[in-house]
Formats: sequence, structure tokens, C-alpha cells
Amino acid sequence: MAFFSNDSANLSAWTVSELTRYIRELFEIDYRLQDVEVSGEISNFTRARSGHLYFTLKDEAAQLKCVMWRSAAERLPFRPEEGDAVLAYGRISVYEASGVYQLYADRMEPAGRGDLALAFAQLKQRLADEGLFDAAYKKPIPGFPRKIGIVTSADAAALRDILHVLRRRYPLASVLIAPTLVQGKDAPPQIIRALQWLDGRNDIDLIILSRGGGSLEDLWAFNDEQLARAIFAARHPIISGVGHEVDFTIADFVADLRAPTPSAAAELAVPDVSELAPALASLQAELTAVMEARIEQARWQVQALLRNLAHLSPRSRLDNDRQRTDNLLERLDGAMHLRLERARNRLELAQARLTGVGPLATLSRGYAIVRRPDGRIIRSVQEVAAGDDLAVQVADGEFGVAVKEIGD
Repeated sequence: MAFFSNDSANLSAWTVSELTRYIRELFEIDYRLQDVEVSGEISNFTRARSGHLYFTLKDEAAQLKCVMWRSAAERLPFRPEEGDAVLAYGRISVYEASGVYQLYADRMEPAGRGDLALAFAQLKQRLADEGLFDAAYKKPIPGFPRKIGIVTSADAAALRDILHVLRRRYPLASVLIAPTLVQGKDAPPQIIRALQWLDGRNDIDLIILSRGGGSLEDLWAFNDEQLARAIFAARHPIISGVGHEVDFTIADFVADLRAPTPSAAAELAVPDVSELAPALASLQAELTAVMEARIEQARWQVQALLRNLAHLSPRSRLDNDRQRTDNLLERLDGAMHLRLERARNRLELAQARLTGVGPLATLSRGYAIVRRPDGRIIRSVQEVAAGDDLAVQVADGEFGVAVKEIGD
């Protein structure tokens, strides 16, 4: 038998902290323990004031302590309770303070949904690899949509919530509803037809794809691969508002924008007119100032152009020419009047002269003019015979005579 001294035993001893830390590190370097799925029944369930969840998973032969931090607990799609059969996902490590290993869960779902969850994860990964979730393909949401298409159930509370929010926030937008089933095996093709009908219209600016909350099975229609591809192929931007904040569907990842609830989808779709009023007033004031400045500038430009036009205008020349014409006409009138006056004087003088040498003047001196009945003037006695009737014109008139005899 070998004997060891106390000194050598002390050299090889672990402290509790060292050993516990070493065991924790062994857990953490085992990749198989860093992504595990564990099924069991919840017991000793506690929700701390901090929001963290502490519980134990057990089956008929063993139990496993578990913790879920508040950040993960807030994303749970259900409210876990004592006795629930669940599937928990997370990593195994050691809590050094108590020296126990436990599951640090980051996801959890009721048992029986494992197949759906696996199908969801596989489809999500495949579509992500194809690029259907890439931000580069996300279409921008219009700031002021005129008409919004809504794909949802016609009698759903989600639709009433959406319409209420739209009326309150932005009553200027009109709405076109494409009713469809949103649950069950017949729902995906109906949702696709409703979506494509709205997307084929030219008067639609935005589409909201909506459904209220529910279990994974209730929301499964929005995990349909063909619906995901129809959303990706749509030419109009699509906002997905399916379920509650903790619910995620494939449609959420493909849509151009994901809203946590249907009401939130409506809020993201339109602006709030009450918030727009101050901005519009500011823009109106700026626009008024700009327009007034431009009008004032245009007024100065017009005045400058008018001055240039007045300087270059032929009006002054026309005014001068008009006045000059008036002066010339006045001078012409004067000259014509003077010429007429002179001509009148000359005419009167010529008339006086003509009168002095004319037959009337001769008649006034006692002479007379004798004419035959046909008006011919008698110049010789040879032109008359006894018995002829003649007309004698004297200075103050005319009288008739008859020839009695003709002298030598």
C-alpha cells in the first residue's frame, strides 16, 4: 500500500470553485449541449419580479432545472404554467453558486408542436438561403397612401381594429378589403388569390396582410411556402400584421415590413394627421415666404423690363412724329389758305378786268347785243331781213324787236 504525505495531497486538491468552473467549461465546450431540445413537464414554476422564469422539467425518471431570462420569456407565444408538457430549446451549463447543471432556455413551446416547429425552421432557413428575406428586396412603404388594400377575414376583430386606426390616424386614405379565410388548410390558396387580386390593381398603394393572434396551428396558414413566394413576387409593398407581438410567421419575414399586431400594421401604414398639422403649417409658411419672395423678385423684374421697354419703345418717337405731323398740317393749312387767298385775289382782279372789257361792261355804256331766236348774235345787217324777230340785250335786261326795214 502506498502512502502519501499531507503536502502532496494538498498540491493535487481542487477547490470547489475550481472544480465547478472546470465542469462548467466541459459543458460549454461540448457543442451538443449548447443547442439542445428537451421535452418534459413543468414543475416548481416561478416567475421572478425581474421577469425571469425558473422551473424544472421532469419525466418519470429524472428532472432538470431550467431558467429563462426575461428577454426570452417576453417572446413566448404562450403563458407556461405548472404541469404543462413543453419542448424547451437552449444550452446546458452549470450554475456555480449552487453547483447544479441546468438548461438555459431561449425558446419554449407546448409539446406536440415539435413537428410544426421543425417544419417552420426548415422552411425559414430554406427561404432565407434563397434570399427572400433580404433587406435589398424590401419595397419602401409610401408616406401618404391614397388607397390601402387589406387581406384578412371579413368578420375578424383584427379588421375592425385596422379600420378604426386608419380612420383615426389618416381618414384621407380609402380602403379596399379582400376577404379570405385566415385559418385552416383551405386558407393559404384563398389568401394568395386575395393578395394577387389586390396586387394586380393599379389604384392600390399598399397592402396589409393581417390576422389576429392564436396558436401556432391557428397561424400556420401564414407559414405556407406558396404564400411566402406570392408576397415576395408582389409589386406593391406589403405590411404583415399577423398575431400578437410574440408571434412570428414566414409571412412576417418575407413582407416588406413586419408589424407586431394588426393595429400596429395600420399605424405603420399611414401617418397621423394630428402630427402632420404643425409640419404642414410650417411648410405652408415656408411656401408662402418663398412665393412672396419670388413674386417680389418678379415684380422688380417686370418694372425693370418696363423701364427698358419705355426706353426702347417707339412711343416717344411716335409722339414726336405725331406732333410734327400736326405742325406740318397746320403749316400746310396756312400755306393752302394763303395760296387760296392769293388765287382768290387774282381771280377777283382778273374778273374785274374781264368785266371791264366784257360785253356787259360794253352794254352798260349804252351798247346792245342783238340775237336771232336761235341765239346767234347778229353782226351784220346782211344776217337779217325785214320781218325777222330778234332779241335785244341791254345792260339791265332783254327785249324783243321786229325788223321793219333794212337801211343802207
